Amino acid sequence: MATPVPVSPLAPTSVPDMPPIPGLRFAAGEAGIRYKGRTDVTVAVLPEGTAVAGVFTKSRCPSAPVDWCRSNLSQGRARLLVVNSGNANAFTGRTGVASTRLTAELAARASGAATSEIFLASTGVIGEPLDASRFDGVLDRLVAEAREDGIADAARAIMTTDTFPKLATATADLGGVPVTINGIAKGAGMIAPDMATMLSFVFTDAPVAAPALQALLSRGVEASFNSITVDSDTSTSDTLMLFATGGAAARGAPAIADPADPRLAAFAEALDRVLLDLAHQVVKDGEGARKFVSVTVEGADSDAAAKRIALSIANSPLVKTAVAGEDANWGRVVMAVGKAGEAADRDRLAIWFGPIRVAAEGLRDPAYDEAATSAYMRGQDIDIRADIGLGSGRATVWTCDLTKLYVEINGDYRS
Repeated sequence: MATPVPVSPLAPTSVPDMPPIPGLRFAAGEAGIRYKGRTDVTVAVLPEGTAVAGVFTKSRCPSAPVDWCRSNLSQGRARLLVVNSGNANAFTGRTGVASTRLTAELAARASGAATSEIFLASTGVIGEPLDASRFDGVLDRLVAEAREDGIADAARAIMTTDTFPKLATATADLGGVPVTINGIAKGAGMIAPDMATMLSFVFTDAPVAAPALQALLSRGVEASFNSITVDSDTSTSDTLMLFATGGAAARGAPAIADPADPRLAAFAEALDRVLLDLAHQVVKDGEGARKFVSVTVEGADSDAAAKRIALSIANSPLVKTAVAGEDANWGRVVMAVGKAGEAADRDRLAIWFGPIRVAAEGLRDPAYDEAATSAYMRGQDIDIRADIGLGSGRATVWTCDLTKLYVEINGDYRS
């Protein structure tokens, strides 16, 4: 087993108080998937009638659980979520398909739900068969033991190289009735999401129908999970799901099926906050991370162009190692802008590190102060801004620095 890694210095200083959602229950246990002596499987038991939405990896090599969830998503209903860590059940061929089917059948037996209402996710090593028989009996026990206040245990059970559990919560007004949105996530490496992140699950008691949930989730993911990167690698298992129990209807919350319904505005804003909070926590737990970096690009031809340039900067190993070394090497930002493939004009480009403009009009800023900039780079939160000077396109993405510990963690990941 790999040497334990210290908790990220960027970890939140406190865990949020997660108000239970009535009827939604969680449990975590040990199935011995990869490691002994730690929880590695969790279940979320969902009330009958729970609506579901999801976005998944765009990888052309998706895991068997991703295929399973995509197939079931059209039904729009969920009764049980089963998540395991330690094995991604990806690139496992027919064996992976069979183990996914067996897991769903065991989950259906344990919960009394149809297999079409079972959703699965797996994270961990790619290419190793998952022995689903290990879930036999475990899922029965977890479903029986599940508690409404068990979400923090669930967040810990889905961790792999994570150093802290990731939880976020928000309350929103829906037709004059307060509704709760709770979310958990895992992810620390292989993070450059394309539709979602490694794994994230969000739950609400709002009575929102599946089509409206899907529209809100698909929109919300773009400025959150699809705007973060740790190492530029998109996982085979990226899964983000949103479950709505509808329980708030009993308190007078209106049932909403149209994503354009104006009564959804506050709910959508709160959902976006939860997604962004979880996405930021993933970056702050980036393998070996010591600094949280925001990259903003403005003045590009379009918002899409700005985002591509921002990701070019955020994914650059040279930029990330400069941040790790607390070196205000703005030349590497110039390099990343130039290689992005989007319109740029060297002589209009301006670059800032925090409040300090370091370059402008194709030259180092005449007022550049090396001592002041170096002092800024010693901080834990680093803001990099580039003005392309061509248009009104703007985007922000988030990343972390690249340290020697990242290499150590990934060098012995399977050992």
